[in-house]
Amino acid sequence: MTPTPAALAPPTLAIDVHDLVKRYGPRTVVDHFSLAVERGRICGFLGPNGSGKTTTLRMICGLLTPDGGSGTCLGHDLVRHRERIKRETGYMTQKFGLYEDLTIRENLEFVGRVYGLDRLKQRVDQSLDRLGLTTRQSQLAGALSGGWKQRLSLAACVLHEPRLLLLDEPTAGVDPKARRAFWDEIHSYAAQGITVLVSTHYMDEAERCHEIAYIAYGELMARGAALDIIRHSGLSAFVATGPGADRLAIRLRDAPGVTAAAAFGATLHVCGPDREALMRAIEPFGNDPAIVWQEAEPTLEDIFIHLMGTARDNAPGA
Repeated sequence: MTPTPAALAPPTLAIDVHDLVKRYGPRTVVDHFSLAVERGRICGFLGPNGSGKTTTLRMICGLLTPDGGSGTCLGHDLVRHRERIKRETGYMTQKFGLYEDLTIRENLEFVGRVYGLDRLKQRVDQSLDRLGLTTRQSQLAGALSGGWKQRLSLAACVLHEPRLLLLDEPTAGVDPKARRAFWDEIHSYAAQGITVLVSTHYMDEAERCHEIAYIAYGELMARGAALDIIRHSGLSAFVATGPGADRLAIRLRDAPGVTAAAAFGATLHVCGPDREALMRAIEPFGNDPAIVWQEAEPTLEDIFIHLMGTARDNAPGA
């Protein structure tokens, strides 16, 4: 008897998917995507807009059926056990998805009834307390700021005590203090053994993840811890400081060998995949004694911009 995918999945893996494919008409939105995430880990899911992140999240949590591929989520078959996966997963969408004309408490009570939860009042009270919502529980959700809506959405996601959290750009438009508080909470959930797959465009958030998966046009382009991705990127980088260094960005941006040239305040950061070609590009500007050039380590942003440039566009006719 051939073992099922669930039987083959290592017990330490919360997500174990292989060659996932999703098509919409002539466009392949997700193209043979594979990912394995151990339980209790935080995996940052990065990529440009339209790269297939949301579609992949929805396939993993059972909201979409893949057109190809297989795998398991929390030990359940991705296709045959979609309802089980939904019951054990908390999914936070990009857009605020709760009822704006209900209060914070009413929204959580509604979510609890949808899941058929016992001890509903106790669960809601605990969720309100943990996320600092108790004093605001009577406020209408529509009157909340972005940061408080974010907390309410997270409270709704974890009310049924899921083993996996899928968070789709949860901190977009939220101020830095609220983002930091949110990430502290995410790490506390991971410490309890909850697995988190979170999509983000913020590089500082990516660095707070245990590992990163970068997807572009439906394909996985890079995978691993942030430091490992930087170490094995193959990119070289230089930083220029001094009066007028930042103004060189526009002159270097399209130079041969330069993947990116960006000003950061009064400094200039340039990078490229070929160190010798990069040095030839900056050589004409090396005679200015007021500007000092130093070799530096590429950043995650450098790497992802480089990967975007090498990815193939999956739009029809591209």
